Amino acid sequence: MQSPSSEGSAHGASWQWDEGTDGGEASEDVVAGGGERPRPSRRQLLLGAGVIAAGGAAWGAFGRSGGGTARPAPGPTSLSGPTPLWTYRGPAAMTPERFATGLPSRPLYLSRNGLQVLDHTTGAPGRLLVFDPPSARSLPGGSEALDPVVLGPEHLFTTYQGHVEARHFTDSAADWSLPLPDELQEQTRLAGFDPHDPGVLYGCSWGRPKSDGRLPAHYLFALRVTDRTLLWSVRTEEQELPVTPATRTGFTHHLACLRVVAGRTELAVRDAATGREVWTAPGEEGLRWCVSGYNSFLVPDGKGGVRELSTAGEPAWSHSPALGESRRALAPIVDGPQLYIPWDEGLITCHDTSSDAVLWSCRLPFPLDRRNRVLLGDKTLFVPGTADAGVCAVYTSTGELGWTFRDSGPARGAWTVATDGGRLYAGHDDVLHALPL
Repeated sequence: MQSPSSEGSAHGASWQWDEGTDGGEASEDVVAGGGERPRPSRRQLLLGAGVIAAGGAAWGAFGRSGGGTARPAPGPTSLSGPTPLWTYRGPAAMTPERFATGLPSRPLYLSRNGLQVLDHTTGAPGRLLVFDPPSARSLPGGSEALDPVVLGPEHLFTTYQGHVEARHFTDSAADWSLPLPDELQEQTRLAGFDPHDPGVLYGCSWGRPKSDGRLPAHYLFALRVTDRTLLWSVRTEEQELPVTPATRTGFTHHLACLRVVAGRTELAVRDAATGREVWTAPGEEGLRWCVSGYNSFLVPDGKGGVRELSTAGEPAWSHSPALGESRRALAPIVDGPQLYIPWDEGLITCHDTSSDAVLWSCRLPFPLDRRNRVLLGDKTLFVPGTADAGVCAVYTSTGELGWTFRDSGPARGAWTVATDGGRLYAGHDDVLHALPL
């Protein structure tokens, strides 16, 4: 993911099944506390069947263009909650749903124009990483036809014409491109980044249907980024996407994969060191996400709740809504001995991971959906809402609802949150705020 956003949330990252011209310039505004800086300026594939989302051949290249300075402009003001340290307004609406796994650990503004890196102290725009072709950036509607974005601690990872490409957030001299072996030269998608041991990219590759009706070949692969070594690639019978990071039991690492078999999603667990399949579990209805916990995997239980599976595939506990309740669990967050479950009706419950005992519950002032990615900070859960709902702070020790941040700007999309440990970055539509922690 991908790059998880905090120490705590790094172990609970999950995969969820949800749903211009080169060299050009676009205006952006640093509304408060920012600065002026010249602006730089340059993939698509398809993964079908069931819950696997669409995309196409990757495009890559980045460019820079000078000129233009940030124009002073009135911006949304805080209506409640902390006062922003700075506010950045982008030239196009953000597309946070493209972050494949995890959340950024720095102020990054992802839109159809590319990935804009911002200065954490001022909000001034730095390097712009443009990786979608002009034709994709000009597609009508949302970003659902564009590839997910995979982040590492310092790089943006994409694939392009049989290569894995890494673009450094601030230093172009640290960019690199690595050709993949022959079996991975067709359609390729990166699924996530595991920052442990000491940093591995996972992905999948598949070919096009053969003219004689034969099914295309599917592969999973793992690439260690420190020395750019392909650790393994294995052929699979069905399309699979890994869930990152891998979960660990002692010295054994287990990699969960979601795959579609006869139109139904199931869980396949592999040895993360070799790619060898260890066991599979039949998919429950609504298997859209899987979370790697501590020595376990967390998946939907088919009844709207959460089920824990051991790394041997054995059911541990299941927490489901009571009879008559219609709420549905979203992907949970693992925090050592505690587990936080967001519910679509606007509730968060905290559980003991060993017994499933409910430690506390917190009623939010707004409902949630799959777009709302809850972020675990230091002793605080940051819960983004949709439209004008804003962002709530929930204290993990007691479940007490703290402040709620809203702004006065028009809001249509979901809010998104990220943190670097010193600031909280909260935004929606075309605005990103830096809030003090």
